[in-house]
Amino acid sequence: MRREETVDHHIKAAWHSIARMYNQQAALYDATMAMGYVLLVINAEEGTPATKIAPLMGLEPRSLTRLLNTMEERGVIARKNDLTDKRSIRVMLTAKGKQMREKAKETVLQFNQMVRHEIEPEKLDVFFEVITKIQQVVEREPVHEN
Repeated sequence: MRREETVDHHIKAAWHSIARMYNQQAALYDATMAMGYVLLVINAEEGTPATKIAPLMGLEPRSLTRLLNTMEERGVIARKNDLTDKRSIRVMLTAKGKQMREKAKETVLQFNQMVRHEIEPEKLDVFFEVITKIQQVVEREPVHEN
């Protein structure tokens, strides 16, 4: 089977194109796509416990720590002790972080509008159904060697 005939090739190729576009947009604001995702995951008003961010993004805690350190150095986030749970750290957006969050949100919405303009709703419904099924297959069935 040629790679162009494999499901994963098409998913990976599409994701690389999307990631490249998001990174190009983020670079205009001295950021990365990963930073944009963190900004979108953090509750803009109340902040978010640091321990909840990595699972929402599919990141290892170690990778998230490096990313949060960079974002804090750039003045995009601040870490504060949680008022209700003294053992917990809450990640808060700074004023700069809230502005960058809006830019990230705009970029995601624009991309989705572009896609929805080009692809009929019925086809997108089928796409969502198929991609959800692929996720279920991956989560349920390990790949076995023959």
